[in-house]
Order: sequence, then C-alpha cells, then structure tokens
Amino acid sequence: MVTPVNPPPLDRTSPPRRTDAWRQPDAVLPEGVRVRVLRAVYGDPRAAAELAPRLTDRQATGVDPLPTSPAELAPSLLRERRAEIRALPDDTRLLLLLAAADQYPVPTDAFLRAVMAARLDTRLLDAAEAAGIAHAGAGGVVFRDAWTRIAAYETGSPADRRDVHRLLARVLRGEGETPWRSWHRGAGALGPSARLAAELGAAAGKAGEAGRLSVARALAERAAALCPDPSEQARLLARAAAYAWRSGDGDRARRLAAAVSDDALSGVLALRAGNAAEAFDALLMGVVRAAAGGAGATGVAGVTEPTGVSGVTEPAGVSGVVEPTGVGDVAGPTGAAGVTEPAGVSGVVEPTGVGDVAGPAGAAGVTEPAGVSGVVEPTGVGDVAGPAGAAGVTEPAGVSGVVEPTGVGDVAGPAGAAGVTEPTGAAELVVSAGVAVPSTSAVSDPDGADGAGSAVAADDAGLRSAGPAARASRPTAHGASRATAHRATRPAVPAASPTVVTPTPTRTPTLTGPLTGTPTPAAHLLARVTEAAIYTGDVRRLREAARVADRHGLVPPGTLTGLVAAFDGRYEDARDLLKSAAGRCGPGGDPTVLIHAGIAALLLGDHTRAATATVRAAASARALGTPVTVPQAMEFRAYADFWTGRPRAGEAAAADALWQAHATGQDNGACHLQAALAMFAALTGDAEVCHERAATARSYALTHGLGLPAALAQWALAFLDLSSGRFAAAAARLRALAGFGPGHGHRAVRHLATPHYVEAAVRTGDTRVARVAHADYHRWASTVRSPDDLALSARCGALLAPGEEAVEHYRTALDLHSHGTRDFERARTELLFGSALRRLRRRTEARDRLHSALEAFDSFGAPHCAAQARTELRALGTPAAPAPAGLDATVARLTAQQLLVARMAAEGATNREIAGRLALSPRTIDHHLRGVFTRLGIRSRIELVRLLAESDESEAV
Repeated sequence: MVTPVNPPPLDRTSPPRRTDAWRQPDAVLPEGVRVRVLRAVYGDPRAAAELAPRLTDRQATGVDPLPTSPAELAPSLLRERRAEIRALPDDTRLLLLLAAADQYPVPTDAFLRAVMAARLDTRLLDAAEAAGIAHAGAGGVVFRDAWTRIAAYETGSPADRRDVHRLLARVLRGEGETPWRSWHRGAGALGPSARLAAELGAAAGKAGEAGRLSVARALAERAAALCPDPSEQARLLARAAAYAWRSGDGDRARRLAAAVSDDALSGVLALRAGNAAEAFDALLMGVVRAAAGGAGATGVAGVTEPTGVSGVTEPAGVSGVVEPTGVGDVAGPTGAAGVTEPAGVSGVVEPTGVGDVAGPAGAAGVTEPAGVSGVVEPTGVGDVAGPAGAAGVTEPAGVSGVVEPTGVGDVAGPAGAAGVTEPTGAAELVVSAGVAVPSTSAVSDPDGADGAGSAVAADDAGLRSAGPAARASRPTAHGASRATAHRATRPAVPAASPTVVTPTPTRTPTLTGPLTGTPTPAAHLLARVTEAAIYTGDVRRLREAARVADRHGLVPPGTLTGLVAAFDGRYEDARDLLKSAAGRCGPGGDPTVLIHAGIAALLLGDHTRAATATVRAAASARALGTPVTVPQAMEFRAYADFWTGRPRAGEAAAADALWQAHATGQDNGACHLQAALAMFAALTGDAEVCHERAATARSYALTHGLGLPAALAQWALAFLDLSSGRFAAAAARLRALAGFGPGHGHRAVRHLATPHYVEAAVRTGDTRVARVAHADYHRWASTVRSPDDLALSARCGALLAPGEEAVEHYRTALDLHSHGTRDFERARTELLFGSALRRLRRRTEARDRLHSALEAFDSFGAPHCAAQARTELRALGTPAAPAPAGLDATVARLTAQQLLVARMAAEGATNREIAGRLALSPRTIDHHLRGVFTRLGIRSRIELVRLLAESDESEAV
C-alpha cells in the first residue's frame, strides 16, 4: 500500500471542514479583489463567500470600489446575528448594547465605568455567554466576532442607543478623554448645523495631525453630512476621501471622491489605482490651479501631506473631536439612525410618534417635526480597532464650552451664525511634504467638570430605573418628561465668545529644499506629477512638468529635473540634481522625500543609499500612520535588494508589500511589485513563477499606461533567459525595450539592463547595437562615478574586446566590484571571466574564478546560475563542487516564498488556506509546494514537518 503524498490530518488536529457556504472567495476574482474582499468582511470566510457572488462585474474586476456597508457586505450573516441577539433577555441585550456602543462605531474603553456609574448588574451577561455570543473580559465585553458586535448595536432601539451614548459621554470626564466624550455627545445631531460641522472639521484636522487618519476620515465625513453649505460640504467630502486614502481605505476613498470634482484628488487616486497618463494630466492641472491660487486642490491636502501635518487651519473656539482609529461603514437598521443627542440639544422635545426614518442615500436620517431638521449621518460606521493608546485632544485651560439655549437644537443657519468664524481660504491648506502647517483651535467642552456629576447621576438613574417594559412603552425618541428632567439636572454654562487665531507660518524643508513661510499645494502636487511621469516612462511628460514648474516659479523635485537632464543627455547636470535629491535620506524624514531620495540613489547606482532611503520611508510611514505609503517605498527597495544579492529578504519584503498594496487598493503599486517578484523569481531560477508574475504585471501595466512595471517584467523574462543560456531570446526581449513607447517601456529600465543586453548580444554575435548601447552606458557611469556602474561598463568592454584584451577589462571590473555593492553582478562577472580564461587555456585562474562564482550563486539561491558555473568547471575537467548538502543547507536552498509556504504547510494549513493568507492562487501554492518537495528531496508533508522541525532544533543549538 502506497502512503499518499498528502495524507489527511488526524481528526483531533484537523480544522473544521468547509462547506460551500464557508469556502474562500471565488478563485476567479483577481488577486487584489480577493484581498480587499477578505479585509472588508473582517477576514470572515462565510461573509466573503456571501459577498463574492453579490459583486457587480466592475467590482469583481477591481474597476469599481467594493461596498463598505455591512448591510451590503453580508446581509444574511448580519440577519442571523441579529436574530441571536433578539433571543436574549432584554436586560442582557441592554448590557450588550452598552458594550457595543463603547466599542462600535468608536472604541472608547468606558464600559466598566459606565456599568459602575449606572450600577448595572454584569451577571446578566451570563445568558450571552451561555449562548456563545459574548463573555465578560478584563476590559469589558468580548464579542464572538465583529459581526456580532455590529448586530448588538443595531438591534438596540434609537432611544436606547441615545441613552447608552449619553451615559458613556458622562463617564468620559478625564482630561484626555474630550475626543471620546465629544464623539458620544455629537453622534446624534438633530439636524444640519454649521457649528457642529465646524467642530467636527476642526476635530478631523487634529486627528489627521495626530496620525489618526481613519478617525479624521470619519469626522470629516460626518461633518460633511451635517454641513448646510453645499460648497463646504464638498470640501469636507474631499478631505474625507483624502484621509480615507492615506489611511489605506482605498474603496471608501474612491466612493467619497466620486461625489466631488477635484482634479488633484482624482489624480492622486488614479496615480495608484488608475491610468497613469490620466493621473499625470489631472495632477498637472491641479498644479496649475494651485499655483494660480484657484480651487481644485481641496481634497489633495489630506492625500499628499505627511502624517503629522494637519493641513487644516480651523478657527479658535471650535472643539476637536477625535475618535480612535478605525471607523468603517455600517448601515443601521431601517428607521434607526443610531445616533446620540449632542450636549446642548437635549432640551429639544420630539413629539410622541415621530420616529427615525431612513435618510438620503449614503446617510441615515431622523425626520423631526416642522422646523427641526433631520440627522444626516454617513452610511454606517465599522469597527476597525484603532492603535492602543491613541491620545486624545487636551482642552486648553480657560476655554469654556458653548451651550445652546434650552430647547434649541442644531438647526441649519447662515454661515457664521453659530458663533464660529472660519477664515476664508484658511480652512484647507495643502502643504508640501515635510512642511507642517499649524492648526489653531480651542476645544469647547459644554459638559465641563463642574456640571458632569449631576448629569451623570440623572442619566444613570434614568437608565438604571427604566426597565424593559418602561423602555418599550416610552416614545421612540426622547419624551418630554425625560427632556425636562435632563434640563433640570443640567447646569447652565456660559458660552465663550470665539476667537480667531492667525497661524504662524513654519520653516521646514520640502522635497527640494528649504522653504520660507507656508508653501502652496503646488510643490507637493509637483512631486506626484513626477511620480506619474516616472511610472509612465514618458519623457515628453517629464519635460512638460518641468516647463510648468518653471512657468509658475515652482522649485521642482530633484528627481524631475534630474531625469529630464539625463534623458536630454546633460549627464553632469543630472548627476548633480540627483545627488542633491538622494542626499535627503536622513532618519525620521518625510516618506515622500525619502522615496524620491531612493529613486535618485537607484539612478546614481548607489544601492546602499537607495535601500536605506526606502526602508526609512516605509518605517516613517508606519510610524506616522500612513500605511498607503509603505508599499510604494517597498517597490523601489526591491531594486536594491535584487542587485545587492538579497533575494530571500527582498522577495519576502516584496510579497508582504504586494499584500499591503492589494489591501489598500493600490493596484498600480501591486503591478510594480508583481514585476519585482518576477525579477526575484528569475534570479532564483523559478521559471514558472517568473512567467506567471511577469504576465500578470504586463497585462495590467499595458492597459493602465504603466511603462515602468511593463519594462521591469520584460527585463525579468530576459534575465531568466540569459541566466538559463537562452541568449537569443534574452537579446530579443531586451532589444524590444528600446522600441517600446511610453506606457509599454521605460528608458531608465532599458539603461539599467544595458549590461545584460550586451552580454546576450555578444553571445549571439550581434555586437553593432551592443557597442552603441555600451558607449552611452559608459558615459553615464563615468559621469556619476558609481563603482558598480563602472564595473559593469568594464565587463561590457571585456565582452566586446577580442581575446587577451578582455582580460584586463575583467580585472578592472572585479577591482571596481570590490568597492561596490552589487554582489550578484560581481558573481556574474567572475563567471564570465572564468569562462573567458578557460577559452584562453588559463586553467588555474579560471578554476579559481569559477569556484568563487559557484559559491556566491549557491549562497544567493540562484541554482540556474550555479549550474552554468558547474558546467564551466566540468569543461575544465575539474570536478564541480557538489550542491550544498546537509539539513540546514538544504532548507536554505528554498526561496523566501517557498520557505514561507513550506512553514505554513507544515503547520497544517491547506493549499487554499495558504493561498488566502498570501493572496495567491491555489495553483501557485501547489507549484511552490512541488518546488519545495523537489528541492528538499521529500514526498510528503509529514517529511516536511520533520525536516523543518529538525532544522529549527539545529538552529536553536
């Protein structure tokens, strides 16, 4: 009897079998859509399976954004969870509602204090625990999953929600808890309010300044919903879209951006998820309008400014409401806005029988009697947890709150009628990278500490004494008796007159150098224009951007002017400009500046600096709360990892960045990373993965005008051919790069691939074009004085030189390699030198060079290149060094992706589960596992488990 290759695991260790209802999203969905679907449904496979067939054709292909409301994501699952909650006793449901309101939509960590203040009995949670719905934890209630928490909140009546929100607001009295208290107070406005919209707008600016971009998005979106001025509402929506994009919520950003007309915002979104040529045109228009002082850059402030820069100047006297990170879109049940009454409006009495009805599309509304506007609330809020320890906004000493007269709600009025003056043109300042624009705001606190105690007592007593029967019999909204009682216990607080504080301009460095005073949006938009031109590979667009910058008196990024000079043949000017840009790679800098420094360093052949700049850019983006920037930084780090001989680390980093790019909706960045992974696969000799990645990258790139990833994918295929001995195919692919126009090829990639083209052309006997290409490459290398580029130029000279003349060129190349960092290319130079020495019958030196190359290729995990070195050694009649043996050496021969897949498989994950985690297709995982089995010489997963376990033990010793 033959043991199966993959025997089924034992029952006691087997994961539960998946039914059709619990399977992963349909494999026909593109990789990026699969990742976004799983992220949207909180990783729940059942919800993902429910959502996948509900997607439209455009959503399934990634053209349109995915839904963001849970009611649209998994309605059946949500209905089941609601039914489970409704089956519980009323008192238990009330406790769950309090816990859910404390966690959802905004986590405020006030549940235990609220329970103590209201003297509620937590033993009532036993029924929920017995039903497997939730249980008590150290910090409050732990729900079974996110969908249960959403259902617990949505099953509460609007009146009950208002009660628990008010209770939570009253117990949040700490100095640093003003944002959370403001959230609970302001979640239920009675109508559009210029004052409340200004307060929320100020809070959004403070949240963005603190790096809580998801919070800033939620506040800006809510402010837009409450704003009575259409033009200001559009501006707030653009800000919300910008914050959503920077926080990594690409689907929400695209939905919000669709509601406004903003060239700069549309350009930034298209740059990372649309047509690069269209992105360039929109961004350049944004530069022109911003330089002219016109409109059209309102939303881009939040997209382009670095975290830690508010980009918003709000008037003093406007409170900043900051909610913890993570707010999604959750649609409340029909007829329930699920909002709370803000402080200062509790005196408004709703007549009996006036309920909450659905509002306009994208908002839940409350219909009130004549003269009282309805609540406008963005469609739902999700529950993504924010960072632990998210700091609140501290109230300035001596700033008192503003309380509306009793019985007067937040009703729309003329601009400025709420007593808040917002300077025209100062509410939205778009800033250059690395330049902080201060925002001034005074925080209003209507529920000051002096009046909190009595309000807490009154609300707590009301919530505690109102049993289920009483709650069922009371009006849908606040009744007159409750409002009167609330007014009786709420002390009056005199209103403070608002004061407008003029911000003081700061002086900090931008992309291109120090700026004096507050910069305009144009400088940072110009950096985005440069990136769009780089992605397209269109030299004409680069020149056009440089002309626009010159015409409007803007100082362009060094990458822009450096590339223009290089493509114009002004190599000395290009060197100086790129060196200036590459020098801005200090730690803790702005991520955009660091990314441009990395690009400049790559063009100069300084791969150590390029790696440093891009790694620092990714670290800075993570620290500052802008995850959307991390994948872009890792795109350019991949080049440095490839050349410096770090294929395993580079492949693992690129694979992780690919997942992040997909999750944040950056399909263009994902395309670039696919091409980079194709290059890593070419280096490690994984032909199937190389072809699959390159085909994916090129098919997407060619339809989106992305010349850079298209050219990189073509280069990966050519390098695979070259290192496998298919010289004619490699030469044909690299020669085609010269003929590809913008959107299909890239002159920078063609230049970087020149040494490989010369090698392939010489091997096929076509040296005429190779000599011309080498002459231009040598001129650039001589200008920038990069040891690596000079070494490769010398190697090209050796390949083009006859006989003995080549030897000195090779020696020069190796000497220059010793001062550089491109270890993989040094090994290839030794391989070519050893082959040339063998043909010249210098056997001893040839053997030494070939052994050195073989050892390097084995350490890099490049078996096909190592096979070429062994072939040359056999031709010398010298026994080739055997392939690395031994347990650790065998495991070390796996690529980073293979080792990752192998460890997941050894832990018991199925191919489909591994595919879901790594955002790959099951077929690709199967290919990786076959490669693992072949390289390790094993036949089953049992052997794989044993082998990896023994490897871990040996490493521990």
